Amino acid sequence: MSDEAIIAERAFEEEERNTGSPTSDGCDEQMTSVVEEVEERPELFANREISWVDFNDRVLQLAEDDRVPLLERVKFLAIYSGNLDEFFMVRVAGLHDQVDAGIDARGPDGLSAADALEAVTERSRDLTVRQAHQFEQKVRPALAEAGIEIISCAECSDADLEQLDRHFREQILPVLTPLAVGPGRPFPYISSLSLSLGVWMRDPDSGGEVFSRVKVPKEVLPRFVAIGDGKFIPLESAMARHIDALFPGMEILHHDVFRVVRDADFTVSDDADDLLRAVENELRRRRFGEVVRLEVGASINSDLRRRLVDWLGLEEEQVFDVEGLLDLSDLWQIYGLEGHSDLRDPPWSPVTPRAFAADGDQKADLFASIREHDLLVHHPYDSFSGSVERLVEQAVDDPDVLAIKLTVYRTSDDSSLVPSLIEAAERGKQAVCLVELTARFDERRNIEWARALEEAGAHVVHGLPGLKTHAKALVIVRRERQGVRRYVHVGTGNYDAKTSRIYEDVGLFTADPEITSDVAELFNSLTGYGRERQYQQVV
Repeated sequence: MSDEAIIAERAFEEEERNTGSPTSDGCDEQMTSVVEEVEERPELFANREISWVDFNDRVLQLAEDDRVPLLERVKFLAIYSGNLDEFFMVRVAGLHDQVDAGIDARGPDGLSAADALEAVTERSRDLTVRQAHQFEQKVRPALAEAGIEIISCAECSDADLEQLDRHFREQILPVLTPLAVGPGRPFPYISSLSLSLGVWMRDPDSGGEVFSRVKVPKEVLPRFVAIGDGKFIPLESAMARHIDALFPGMEILHHDVFRVVRDADFTVSDDADDLLRAVENELRRRRFGEVVRLEVGASINSDLRRRLVDWLGLEEEQVFDVEGLLDLSDLWQIYGLEGHSDLRDPPWSPVTPRAFAADGDQKADLFASIREHDLLVHHPYDSFSGSVERLVEQAVDDPDVLAIKLTVYRTSDDSSLVPSLIEAAERGKQAVCLVELTARFDERRNIEWARALEEAGAHVVHGLPGLKTHAKALVIVRRERQGVRRYVHVGTGNYDAKTSRIYEDVGLFTADPEITSDVAELFNSLTGYGRERQYQQVV
């Protein structure tokens, strides 16, 4: 039993001894006492940011677990890196803002922003060392044994190098743009999450030394260059081999890779008249956020490292020295290689819930199934396309359906839900969609969906200023013999076909009058003005 539970139980036992049974007033007084006692014990509370680092640690543990199939471990290494980037872009950036503003407010855990920043930085640094070790010493050798070699140019055969040299001349060199720093040439803007090659060189004629940055163009070229027979060379390694081709006549003194992560957090004013335009403006400013983390190769020259830190205006605590490859989120490319089924989890094909399954050539009537009884689905085991998407498709085709209302927080390009809503609007049905424009890192996609819906004639609400609508709800209004009936789906997962095949979530289909009335009222409060009401079933 937790300390909090022990305190609460002791308080109620004392009340019962004094009065025979706890009265409502006594309960209030005792609970106030319990709260006050707990608040005086910060060790009972977990800091939000440190707790998140603990979560990412658990992701890394999956990559370290040799019971997990090898390519699945590669996947978890990639997930860990992507998670860490987003954490620094938002959470750590927010801590920096608080420290810079001199805010010393402490939460129930007793930590200031400076305390939390120091803790998560050091913990993240330790985890990144573990991640690098896991990939370089465990996963990469195991991949090589399985026929997937990620190698440097020094490990290539003459035939491999000949193929790589030809590929570099034809495919890589035309894309590269070196940017020198010198008189009239300030240090270039480095976009967030971009990988760069930093080069320090000398002019043999003048003796002057200069720095140049070359972006590793992994946004337009594969990060790992395939040279046949299951061999892959990191793009930056191929560039480093041919660095003389970029700087003819110069003497190359040092070169190494580096990467920056910038503040990507933004705030939209509660007074914004046009939420969509306000979010678009903030997205434009996002790319110019302050640098919150610099990653450098562990072998980088100390002078080059110092100059990068100075040019970017960073503190030493913001620099991460990484052994081996930077940005392991690009390992998704390796995970996505065809074949190697023995290195993956056994495939799983989601099943259509029995109540929604077709009977021979006859499609199931999902409305009849929901009227008969509620249905709870469990993704990814129950099919998203055979349940949620199938219900919306039937609603679009049904002439008795009057309205379809949907909340969109995150969705995928291969999901049929938003296109189905567009089709419903074009068929003259009332189509309503709340598109949460501030869904972190999905803002641009949601803006595109919002515009497409509006152009089709759907009613679109762009979220509420000051609030983030994270609810996942669908309401279908249908005309039936007994009158108008509502059908509802609510769930824990986004209306995203892609993640529904990966993440574990539950969803409820129901025509229960109290629940459907509550969800309809929720939509009314989100799309219009109104005070909160007491819901009957929905929390």
